[in-house]
Amino acid sequence: MDSFVFSLHATMPVFLVMVLGYILKQIGMFTEGFCTVANRYVFKVALPVLLFRDIAQTDLYADFDLAFVVYCAGVTTVMFLGVWLLTAKLMRDKSMVGAFSQAAVRGSAAVLGIAFVENMYGDAGLTPLMIVAAVPLFNIYSVVILTFSANGGQHDAGTVKRACVNVLKNPIILGILAGLPFSLLQITIPEIPLKAIDSVAATATPLALLVVGAGFEGAKALSKLKPTVIASVVKLLILPAVFLPLAVSLGFRGAELIAALIMLGSPATVTCYIMAKNMDNDGELSTSIIVLTTLLSSVTLTGWIFFLRLAGWI
Repeated sequence: MDSFVFSLHATMPVFLVMVLGYILKQIGMFTEGFCTVANRYVFKVALPVLLFRDIAQTDLYADFDLAFVVYCAGVTTVMFLGVWLLTAKLMRDKSMVGAFSQAAVRGSAAVLGIAFVENMYGDAGLTPLMIVAAVPLFNIYSVVILTFSANGGQHDAGTVKRACVNVLKNPIILGILAGLPFSLLQITIPEIPLKAIDSVAATATPLALLVVGAGFEGAKALSKLKPTVIASVVKLLILPAVFLPLAVSLGFRGAELIAALIMLGSPATVTCYIMAKNMDNDGELSTSIIVLTTLLSSVTLTGWIFFLRLAGWI
């Protein structure tokens, strides 16, 4: 019951803010123009600043575990490429490949990871290592997938170059890269600029959630119900079922296993919508997957935690 209550506390506020965004759009307080500008601001300013701050303040030297870093990076690579290749081969509507592939894999690891582990164990454990190992790759692979999947998946000889350029100039990736030297060299950000950074970073998640909710269109979402449900099953059930046994076999237990669970089975992150919308992919499908995985994750995460406890691994 404690796990279920905590899962509700972690996921329902996220869902309710999205509902508020939907309501504000329906009553005309949010306009298309506002949502477009807000999308651009979150993508180019708020999220990069948030990730810069989080990475810069992470102590990568505390409890460093190379095996765990390799596991997180390796599994992230296999998940993204595997889902993308299968989706590109099996999905008839190629215009949905990028949004589906990204949202079926990319979870709220940075948002939920530390909160879950600290709630259960009192400290973050190896969660910062998971974030550093996985989140940059989440963004790199998402940029590549969305670039190749734009315009219905039609690409030419210049697409590879375009993908590389998009990776190098992606604001979210630049934010992560900018934070790494501060973490690696253990540079402390002075208090005055840190407070300014905190203020900008604090706008990222709520504004992104409001925009995701505002972008939700019921009729279009229902027309894409099948891919939404399939992506949600992949994200919340199949990926943890495939890769958690590997983590157990490698000897990960307790906090590191919960961190792995969050990497694998957390709901699709709002960044999926922000990036899909800004890179000419299917924003409506991204929104639908975010909404459904957020709704269901309180149940599925609780189920996974119950199973791991029952097995004596956490």
